[in-house]
Amino acid sequence: MTTPASPAGIPDESIQRAAFLRQEIDRHNELYYAQARPEISDRQFDQLFAELTELEQKHPALQTLDSPTQRVGGRPMEGFVTVPHRVPMLSMDNTYSLDELRAFDQRLRKLLDEEPIRYTVEPKIDGVSISLIYERGLFVRGLTRGDGREGDDVTQNLRTIKTLPLTLKMGSRPIPEILEVRGEIYFAKKDFAAINEARDEEGEATFANPRNAAAGTLKMLDPKLVASRPLRVFVYAIGYDEGLDGVADQVQALAMLRDLGLPVVPNVQVFDQLDPLLHYVEQWASQRHELAYEVDGMVIKVVDFAQREQLGTTSKSPRWQVAYKYAAEQAITRLLSIDVQVGKTGKLTPVAHLEPVHLSGTTVSRASLHNDEEIARKDIRVGDWVVVEKAGEIIPQVVEVKTEKRTGEELPFSFPTHCPACGEKVERDEGGIYIRCVNLDCPAQIQNRLEFFAHRSAMDIEGMGPAIIKQLYETGLVRHLPDLYRLTIEQVALLERMGKKSATNLIKGIEASKTRGLARLLAGLGIRHVGTRGAEILAQHFGSMEKLMEANVDQLAEVPEVGPVVAESITRYFNHPVRRKIIDDLLSLGVSMVDTSPRAIVRDDGPLLGQTVVVTGKLAHYTRESIHQRIKQAGGKPSSSVSKKTHLVVVGDDAGSKRDDALRLGVRIVTEEEFRQIVGDP
Repeated sequence: MTTPASPAGIPDESIQRAAFLRQEIDRHNELYYAQARPEISDRQFDQLFAELTELEQKHPALQTLDSPTQRVGGRPMEGFVTVPHRVPMLSMDNTYSLDELRAFDQRLRKLLDEEPIRYTVEPKIDGVSISLIYERGLFVRGLTRGDGREGDDVTQNLRTIKTLPLTLKMGSRPIPEILEVRGEIYFAKKDFAAINEARDEEGEATFANPRNAAAGTLKMLDPKLVASRPLRVFVYAIGYDEGLDGVADQVQALAMLRDLGLPVVPNVQVFDQLDPLLHYVEQWASQRHELAYEVDGMVIKVVDFAQREQLGTTSKSPRWQVAYKYAAEQAITRLLSIDVQVGKTGKLTPVAHLEPVHLSGTTVSRASLHNDEEIARKDIRVGDWVVVEKAGEIIPQVVEVKTEKRTGEELPFSFPTHCPACGEKVERDEGGIYIRCVNLDCPAQIQNRLEFFAHRSAMDIEGMGPAIIKQLYETGLVRHLPDLYRLTIEQVALLERMGKKSATNLIKGIEASKTRGLARLLAGLGIRHVGTRGAEILAQHFGSMEKLMEANVDQLAEVPEVGPVVAESITRYFNHPVRRKIIDDLLSLGVSMVDTSPRAIVRDDGPLLGQTVVVTGKLAHYTRESIHQRIKQAGGKPSSSVSKKTHLVVVGDDAGSKRDDALRLGVRIVTEEEFRQIVGDP
């Protein structure tokens, strides 16, 4: 890790603490993202991150290029600079049959005068090729493949990727002066599915596959948007180096990269005979579906670098490697029925129910048909034999109808004119492709809204899943969002499989959600076209729900990344009297409607104006980061140490020496509840 050399005026303990925090945060990031075995909770991680952020804000000289705080993204860029590759990033020849692989092997043996050849077989990650450049162990630049000769500098965006080390580890050999490695930027399957789900809910076009999503994300001009999407990276080769000795083949290269702390592509095997290699490639045709990321083939490479040099390259690709590509897996099955589901915004989505069929490692019995126009375009009928494929090998979809198998008994599907959940008439979006139920009291919409509101990315109400929500709705306890905050332990305890302890925990979770802040509340309200990122932008720009609701269409449209379509949607939402009442009720029930993010607007006339405030102990309603931001919003300055200049110490449970320091120095001490009264939080 990079540690600054005792900048003037900074206490040694702050320097040491910052270095320790950087190391710990990087270690926990690796445990969480690369090894899937976290050691601490999300809250504990957030506290470490908030402490480092506070230290770097207090002492800017402590901030290093490899600090985890640099992963949140900087200012938007005006464009990308094109930079030449030191060594060209050539493309790769593809093969689609085992016979072609045999021909590849024969061709190489002939060129090498029948020398023995060893091959590595590596999974071909379905992502975006990238060049990563480290100088003296520090990540300094990342380039896309581009045309192979030069690529776009996407360094700022790459810094946001948590699986990408910003500093190389000291391994068993010295770190090269310059090391360029080649890799693949990708999305995990679950992350890709979540992104598409969010885009679909916001009325945006979904990505066709994880590769397209990764490419689109990597070329965004706003690194903060990139940081909001969980890109990942695998590395698989050395592109260029200065000062690297003793690496003579691919096996040694991968071991060295792994030793330096880089996330090396897994499941690499070495073969010196062709038949076992072909068997391994065939084996992975189905086994790849068990992986957490998309693999569209296997890459076969000559191990020995001297042999690679002898084989050389063509104008387009190296002769010493080839990709064996798997065909997209499809299955033919029968469409038994079509149901129409109603989402939280009233959107009607047709879903095909299929005779169960095994596809890409799972049993598929349902597939999205997207909308009524898709059904009409493909002439999909109930009873048809259809071809099913997983889009990006993740989302099942009907890609073709086998019309030659029709018997005449198949039934055309008529899209409902009334909502299947509430019976109200449905309407098509103006200029859109979706049909919606516009009845805000539709039971399907309400339950979906409640589920979305409680989701981790919104108000994060632990324990409130679909089964509990269904019971709360059907018993009449909750019919609208504010009803959640009127629930009692006694009411919840009467639900099925809910004793007093579970009911108490759920009510505590609901109560805790009141302090999530404006961004999470906006995300949870389910405003059309406003997702998690849009909610953060609006919260940071306006600072409070009151100011947001006062804004007109033109003012909203001027907000970066909002635009006229989203502005119209926001205005329609807040102009609806039922929705305004929901906001008023939530406010009266104590739900926070101010921005608590690190970039929230700091007031210059607040109740803590000019005061230095220290927080110690465990808090019930705030994270360390959120209370520090609340102090700033109220005009104060958060600090990590108590001195004669401290005005206020907020004390939570298990407070330590800072409370004793405050007593000794005569500094005012308040409880968390007293602090909330001072700053006006409900």
